[in-house]
Amino acid sequence: MTEGSGSGGLTRRHAVSGAVGGIAVVGVLPLLASCSASNGASDSNGSGGGGSAGGAAPAQAGTKLGSVADVPVGGGKVFADEEVVVTQPTQGVYKAFSAVCTHAGCVVNRVADGSIICPCHLSRFSVADGSVQGGPAPRPLPEVKVDVKGGQASVA
Repeated sequence: MTEGSGSGGLTRRHAVSGAVGGIAVVGVLPLLASCSASNGASDSNGSGGGGSAGGAAPAQAGTKLGSVADVPVGGGKVFADEEVVVTQPTQGVYKAFSAVCTHAGCVVNRVADGSIICPCHLSRFSVADGSVQGGPAPRPLPEVKVDVKGGQASVA
């Protein structure tokens, strides 16, 4: 069949452009998937797993997070299942933020050197106020109100 055969069938031009378009789409899909994939973790060392970027509703008031004994001064702990990160910028002062990165919706997975870190594109946020310290994130992490009673943190 030639390009101008007019038989109503698939032309060489359509076949080639369709194949090229298909290759382009297939090449982009893994990239798009990586932008929304969750690599959530459960502690400040980056170990563990869980969480779902955008898949779960934000933690509701009264949601129990866990022991603040696991939240080091100047650091924090990611509660991936609840999509909350609790930090302790200074001794006895606890802050909490959404663990969902404002760049692509990945769940942050660790806290190190005073920063909350997103594994997908390495955005970094301050443990003190959730502000962007680096990376492609366009906005700070939203603050989550947290109560600490009896050594246990819960969403306020």
